[in-house]
Amino acid sequence: MLGLIPLLVFLYLITVPLLGVISTHYSWFNVGLMKKLFWYHVLLATVYYLYAQTSASDSTGYFERSATLYTSWMEAYGTGTTFIDFLAYPFTAVIGFSYPMIMLLFAWIGYWSFIFFYIVFIENTRFRHTWKGADLVTIFLFLPNMHYWTASLGKGAPILLGLAITMFGLSKLHSRKTALLIGLLIIYHVRPHVFFLACLGILAGLLTARERTPLYQKLLVLLAVGGAVYFLYNDIIAFAQLDSDNLMNSFDELSSHRSFELAKSNSGIDISNYSLPLKLFTFWFRPLFFDAPGVLGLIISLENLFYLLLTFTLFKRGIIQYLLRSSALVKASLVLFIATSLALSGTLSNLGIISRQKTMVIYLLLIVIIGFMDYRQQQVADNADNAPGTGNTMFNKTVPQLLLAFLFFISST
Repeated sequence: MLGLIPLLVFLYLITVPLLGVISTHYSWFNVGLMKKLFWYHVLLATVYYLYAQTSASDSTGYFERSATLYTSWMEAYGTGTTFIDFLAYPFTAVIGFSYPMIMLLFAWIGYWSFIFFYIVFIENTRFRHTWKGADLVTIFLFLPNMHYWTASLGKGAPILLGLAITMFGLSKLHSRKTALLIGLLIIYHVRPHVFFLACLGILAGLLTARERTPLYQKLLVLLAVGGAVYFLYNDIIAFAQLDSDNLMNSFDELSSHRSFELAKSNSGIDISNYSLPLKLFTFWFRPLFFDAPGVLGLIISLENLFYLLLTFTLFKRGIIQYLLRSSALVKASLVLFIATSLALSGTLSNLGIISRQKTMVIYLLLIVIIGFMDYRQQQVADNADNAPGTGNTMFNKTVPQLLLAFLFFISST
């Protein structure tokens, strides 16, 4: 514990200059807000640490293995769980970080994912969007569940960072190809199956995007991503415990087995008889207040209700035109969000694990939503006959309340 405070001070002292460097590249970058976000993330890291003292947490296993199991750093190298051991090894086994210190270090890794997503949100919107007078992007940055699961030793922090860097690179592909590849490399090492889906999303986005990116650059990225998928396909399938000769059947069997096992827990729900739409609804928007497990569940329910209401925005006029005309970033985000949701919604039946796994993809949905809000606002600006200001707030002309009632009904059946 003695090294925890010095480490916290050190991380903050190197973070502030780095934020200053970023602000020199982006005039709109709010350093003050990012400092507040730093301490907010530390607060949620503290909450998770206290939780881990009284409840089972994967972080203790990562710490013990990385500190004692391996005789060399490269012995820990691998994908999935072993990659987290690999990242932690130099600090726990060599430098001698304590459990609280390595937890803080990984929380700091998670913090930087929000910085990259902040840049992606801002540089891909022309207008300021608000809810009840509050800036919507700022709300995105301070969603508690996103911080809670990315503020500890585990896969949550590096996978979100990998996704953030990937979307950051895709946002300005002409100048950030290296960032895109680094992000994908991180994703592959943490969750190879998500890497496979991310590659599919990027390929779909680049093939249908209308950006004026030089053709040779698109082809370069397509060849790199396509080649990675081709050469790593068998490793990814093996990691996901699937049969490459019979993917669909093996996936169905794996989904049934995992959902059955997870449903045995205190926060488990039996999804075996759920329809696909209801499985997706459960993954995206539950727990809600009627099935929230404890105080944490109530907080998550508020966040899920926010996602639910925000998603209603996509039911407005113009969504099809927007998706057809959208950027590679938006299309890749949508494909990855849907593909990952389809893959996970049938295998997860524990509300706690659902809340944790959802942090991987929820920002991808928010990229699509705020991009659509921006598109509608631009349509308003281009049409003098429309009422001024329409489209810049979250709840203008929302879906009829009957839809909300229907969604709550199916979620409780």
